[in-house]
Amino acid sequence: MVRWLFVLWFVCQPLYAAVPLRVVTELSPPHQTLVNGEVVGLSTTLVQQILREAGQSARIDIFPWARAFRLASSQPNTLIYNMARTEEREKQFYWIGTVAAYQLGFVALAHRQDITIQSLQDARPYSIAIQRDDLSANFLLQHGFLVGTELVVAADIIESWQLLVHGKVDLVIDDPVALTEMAKLLAISVEQLRFVYAIPELAQHTWLAASLQTAPQLIMQLQQAHAVVAKTDFYQQVMLSRYGVTP
Repeated sequence: MVRWLFVLWFVCQPLYAAVPLRVVTELSPPHQTLVNGEVVGLSTTLVQQILREAGQSARIDIFPWARAFRLASSQPNTLIYNMARTEEREKQFYWIGTVAAYQLGFVALAHRQDITIQSLQDARPYSIAIQRDDLSANFLLQHGFLVGTELVVAADIIESWQLLVHGKVDLVIDDPVALTEMAKLLAISVEQLRFVYAIPELAQHTWLAASLQTAPQLIMQLQQAHAVVAKTDFYQQVMLSRYGVTP
């Protein structure tokens, strides 16, 4: 009888328990970037450490944020980073732990000394490149910025930066620690860029999260692994003001 109960329990387990683990993210140097076709970066290193500590392995793929978000929202055993933990997203994912710190704000070309911003509303006269379904895009939309007037929607962060470099928009939104790596990717000098204004509401810690179709036992293993990695010196360096905002 016990054996049959076990068989019944096993058969009834969610099919996603057998689905290989997958990790998705977006391009966002220095936290996640591509080097020789491999996903690397500060947060990527933390995610890999968490996976190893949990006894797991997974391929990490970079997509435009909107696609990465859709995959992590709908596919079993799928992890995503770096995810802002907003009220709207709270019940859409399992939350494993923080893996980055950001202070997002407006970036302009250095020669655009005419651009002066001391508050969010000061940005209204300028065109701003945003990424579809991105946190900063949603923030600006919620504060009355309009697509087609102030906002230009790009597929990913690289397209946003290309619009800036080619003079198609006045501003992009990014973290000041990203400027050096973005300049390398775009084959320009970092001296050509200027961080104009930090948006206070967009200072945050971002998370490694998982789809709701992820096996609960796996979620527990990853959370426990994150707790171990969070005690390391490297994790503290990534999360402190040296690389982003102070916890």
